[in-house]
Amino acid sequence: MAPGSRLRLARLARGMSQQDLAGAAGVSRQAVAGFESGQWDPSLRVALVLARSLGVNVEDLFGPQPEAPQLDAIPLAPLTPAPCRVDLGQVGPLLVALPLDGDRALQPGFSPAGGRAVPAGPARCRARPSAGLRPTLVVAGCDPALPLLRGPLGRLDRPVELLWWPCGSAEALRLAAGGLVHVAGFHVGADEPLSLPERSEMELVRFATWREGLASRPGLAHRVGGLADLAGTGLRLVNREPGAEARELLDSQLTLAGIDPEDVAGYDSSVAGHLLVASAVAAGTGDAGVTIEPAALAYGLDFTPFAEERSLLALPRFLLDTSEVQALLRVLATPAVQGQLAGLPGYTHIAHCGERVPGD
Repeated sequence: MAPGSRLRLARLARGMSQQDLAGAAGVSRQAVAGFESGQWDPSLRVALVLARSLGVNVEDLFGPQPEAPQLDAIPLAPLTPAPCRVDLGQVGPLLVALPLDGDRALQPGFSPAGGRAVPAGPARCRARPSAGLRPTLVVAGCDPALPLLRGPLGRLDRPVELLWWPCGSAEALRLAAGGLVHVAGFHVGADEPLSLPERSEMELVRFATWREGLASRPGLAHRVGGLADLAGTGLRLVNREPGAEARELLDSQLTLAGIDPEDVAGYDSSVAGHLLVASAVAAGTGDAGVTIEPAALAYGLDFTPFAEERSLLALPRFLLDTSEVQALLRVLATPAVQGQLAGLPGYTHIAHCGERVPGD
């Protein structure tokens, strides 16, 4: 906190106006206002008088504040050697660091960082928080509707912040199984049985349903009726990152169509998220890409469905009693969350949001 802000808070804590403090310290009210705004710095004599008038130590009022201590944390992705911006969240006994780089640094503006971190050995780092750590729900997954939880969580009697780590389903489930996130968002086919290796250690909750398929720029529907039309036509694909379910769906569709990925321009491209695929197509960076219907509709793209998917949340059982997970369970079935989902075309089965999946 800047010295001027500390001076103002100390004055308000004692119920003094700027004029009161000015009179006690023998300076003008304009001088006090200038000190508090940071426009002017008081001389040593005036600083001593101001501190004495407020009954505080001059070093506490105008001296440099110590840096926050460095804490051991686990990064969810490798860090650069130089200090990098991160978000920090407490998941049970672990402090996790979410690097804010690349696509994860903007939504679409720069995200405020919760601190900075440097590597400290394999899969470890030293993180320095920007401010005190607050109750924070850490969620991993690819569904772009997950950030909609931020508002309802923040309006609880005991507000909980939300950190979203965008990644594929397999990575999200791996992080949850390791206790590095409170929640893993993942999706499976509407008729596909749940055969998760971690099933016995996870409680599953419904979120929503949507279709996944090929989004293309308006006016190209007659040329991009399906993946077969992307091969050898000069049309360019916007692809997801390796390991993403959208990329795996693309690969399976290419195999069914007998298409060699090398014959598809743009197959080696990589963006980290459904909305980023749709954004790239809408901007003309590519002509088509595999994404979810809500993302395609949000950008006014044509959409050819391949499969209907259930979007689910996996909660590690050993974290169920934490205040963050309990806060999530409180808000999921509320009109605040379901109303937000209902406002996004392409999301269906919203009335079941928050229901436990049978078998738990």
